[in-house]
Order: sequence, then structure tokens, then C-alpha cells
Amino acid sequence: MSPRRARRRESSRPFGFPTGLDKVEEWPDGEWKVRMLTGASSTKNYRCPGCDQEIRSGQPHVVAWPNWPGGDEERRHWHPACWRKRLDRGPGRSRY
Repeated sequence: MSPRRARRRESSRPFGFPTGLDKVEEWPDGEWKVRMLTGASSTKNYRCPGCDQEIRSGQPHVVAWPNWPGGDEERRHWHPACWRKRLDRGPGRSRY
């Protein structure tokens, strides 16, 4: 007898819908709300503040903003590696 194959359930969410909710991360530079985006959910190009390179539409990336009232006005789109390494940047670059 052959083993049964697991059946995948069809998702009711549209393709490209963010898979997780916003999470709060604590870093030495404060608390940040962070959202991981799949490439399918982005439709335009952004400029990463960490490396000043373009994040092309369709590329997975991170959206982060300060966790304070009105902080959502400071949302920035980052490459995942740039977000993790942002504290290692030298002087002359802003934090976000």
C-alpha cells in the first residue's frame, strides 16, 4: 500500500496578500513595527534607505516604521539584509 499524500487546502486570501501581521521588534535604536512583504504584493519600485539601491516591484522586502503615534508617516521599504545591518552603518547616514 502506498502512503497517502497530504492535500493542500486552498487559501481564501488573494495571491500576494501579506502572509503575516505587523510585528513589533525591539532594537537598540527603539521599537519598530515591521512587515515582511512578498514580491507579489509590491507593484512599484522603492529606494532602500540602507544601501540607496532600488527595490524593484515584485521583489520581497521589509517595510518598517517607528512604533510611536504618528510613526506610520515614517514608513520605509528596506532590503531584508539592509534592515538587519542598519545599525552597523557609519556616520552620515540616517537611521531610517
